[in-house]
Amino acid sequence: MKKIFLLLCAIVTMLFGCSSDDGGNAPVLIDDEPQQMDDQVDDPPPPVENTVKLADNTTFGSIITDSAGLSLYFFSLDTKDTSECLSVCLDTWPVFYEADIMVDTGLNASDFATIDRSDGTKQTTYKGWPLYYFANDSAAGDTNGDGVNNVWYVSKPDLSLMYVTAQLVGHDDKNYLSDYTEGEGATFYIVDIDGRTLYIFINDTNNTNNYTQSDFSNNAVWPIAEIALDKLPSILDNDDFGSIDVFGRTQLTYKGWPLYYFGQDVVRGDNKGISFPAPGVWPIANIDLAVAP
Repeated sequence: MKKIFLLLCAIVTMLFGCSSDDGGNAPVLIDDEPQQMDDQVDDPPPPVENTVKLADNTTFGSIITDSAGLSLYFFSLDTKDTSECLSVCLDTWPVFYEADIMVDTGLNASDFATIDRSDGTKQTTYKGWPLYYFANDSAAGDTNGDGVNNVWYVSKPDLSLMYVTAQLVGHDDKNYLSDYTEGEGATFYIVDIDGRTLYIFINDTNNTNNYTQSDFSNNAVWPIAEIALDKLPSILDNDDFGSIDVFGRTQLTYKGWPLYYFGQDVVRGDNKGISFPAPGVWPIANIDLAVAP
């Protein structure tokens, strides 16, 4: 009997011994396929290309370009908040415009703005100067437009001054010529990068300011030009500029003449000082000036 019992136990063990009660070693199937971890990482989006860039130029140093590296220019007739390049002028000097300004390091987007042109189009400006292309620039890095007719200059991020040409209109609302007689006609002269006219005082002498009081009580009428000179348009010679100390403040000079602003020039492009207090007492500064005596 004992032998029969042992035989039955052996049969039971053979029938049920292969089953597992932990159930944890079998793979988990989803739709009959093993579940896999997704280790794939999405590619990063391509970098956004700046619409305005800086380029190093062997002749001019750092210059402002579009996204493709084409040079951009200032126009000397653009003394006010408008563009004076109209009609056929645009065939040679096309407008630069970008609705969304993104800039390289070294530029500030806040220095760029948009103007509505008189022809109904828009144009991008830099520090108030409308920007243009030159039709004869065919490749990135070309600067063939600089100096054309002494009124077109490659745009630089660090210009301190600009050379402009405009009608002189005195504080008396009369039009003047470059010899300070009444008449219609444009005159060349120097402005700061914000478009403010620079003057000399006919009674000054070489590197000597004979106008400003020691307490600066008359400085509001003819403020001294306190400009830290950096880059210049190519028509101006850096060697013609200097500086003098005026009662502890630094005044910029040109060919030995101390430079001033006129307090009543309140709008970009104003040159009212040429008639105050009389025509010729406070001339504009330009390349035709003789060295101060």
